[in-house]
Amino acid sequence: MATAHVKRAFKFRFYPTGEQAAELSRTFGCVRKVYNMALAARTEAWARQERVNYNATSAMLTAWKKTEELAYLNEVSSVPLQQCLRHLQTAFTNFFGKRAKYPRFKSKKKSRKSAEYTTSGFRLRDGKLTLAKMAEPLDIVWSRRLPEGAKPSTVTVSQDSAGRWFVSVLCEDPSVKPLPATDTAIGIDVGLDHLLTLSTGEKIANPRHERRDRARLALAQRRLAKKAKGDGANRAKARRKVAKIHARIADRRRDGLHKLTTRLVRENQTLVIEDLTVRNMVKNRSPARAISDAAWSEFRSMLEYKATWYGREVIAVDRFFPSSKLCSACGTLAGAMPLHVRTWTCDCGTTHDRDVNAAKNLLAAGRAVTACGAGVRPQRRTPGGQSATKQETYGATRGISRL
Repeated sequence: MATAHVKRAFKFRFYPTGEQAAELSRTFGCVRKVYNMALAARTEAWARQERVNYNATSAMLTAWKKTEELAYLNEVSSVPLQQCLRHLQTAFTNFFGKRAKYPRFKSKKKSRKSAEYTTSGFRLRDGKLTLAKMAEPLDIVWSRRLPEGAKPSTVTVSQDSAGRWFVSVLCEDPSVKPLPATDTAIGIDVGLDHLLTLSTGEKIANPRHERRDRARLALAQRRLAKKAKGDGANRAKARRKVAKIHARIADRRRDGLHKLTTRLVRENQTLVIEDLTVRNMVKNRSPARAISDAAWSEFRSMLEYKATWYGREVIAVDRFFPSSKLCSACGTLAGAMPLHVRTWTCDCGTTHDRDVNAAKNLLAAGRAVTACGAGVRPQRRTPGGQSATKQETYGATRGISRL
């Protein structure tokens, strides 16, 4: 039986003509309008204890197009409008499945500008992509080749806050296959002084992308703050300058993380990380900027999906596991250890680098899961009812989950 290939999105930048840009901008506006109207209709129905599904909203869309007020919806391709209703259905499915919050309305200024086309809404021939309602193909910068014989299932066109246009082509990629299995495993401790510390002792520097452009960003933000609020051209120009700097920072960060995660997944069969709640950590204003710049969540996301692609395993250890305070040599649990303490000496005489020790302990916990299974849980309390020591409680596999 043939194995299903991985579906992969290939993103390219393109430069639309004035006519194409106007058409796409109208499409973005219509997609946002239809999404918000459908969400409002479903919300009102929910208040009446009624369920409205995709088929019902699709019928509503047909009725809206026939009204004089919304007749302009006929001017753009119907495919992105139907797709936004499918996306809304998915949002509600995730909400009812308790995987997401209640869907929110799209904002003209803050929401992502995008439109998704299925196979009936685009044509890809001889390296030229033409969208529905357009006479000419898009001027795309094909920075890399699509897989041989690729048949895209969807094409998503978007414009970021810096004004750049992108097209994302989703298709199966037969080149993504599981790598040969190895017996290597590694513990990964994330940080701010160093982005990553590996159980091998290797430390990967934190590039601090935001700090490199902080002065330029601050200047652009000050100039934006001085512009009168409204829809004036000068304020829009200043806002775009700020967005371009943010985009430059994000591009560098993403490129670095892609290279780093690909290397780690290729070299190791098992990767053990800490299950951090970054959303809560950035509520502390002091390290929030540095944590956001380090992009720990994005790092984990990349690591997980690449591990799935290439037949690797990622194990997340509970964030309460005392990886820094536990001696990786003898297992003794040290006392309170403030963040400024970077090295410490255990009673057994072993001197530890805090981060390397944490990575080693994460690796040991991950190996325990591999050997014993993810269902193994240590005893939380002693038979007499007294709380067990932290060392007993966190012994090997507390709260560790397979990913």
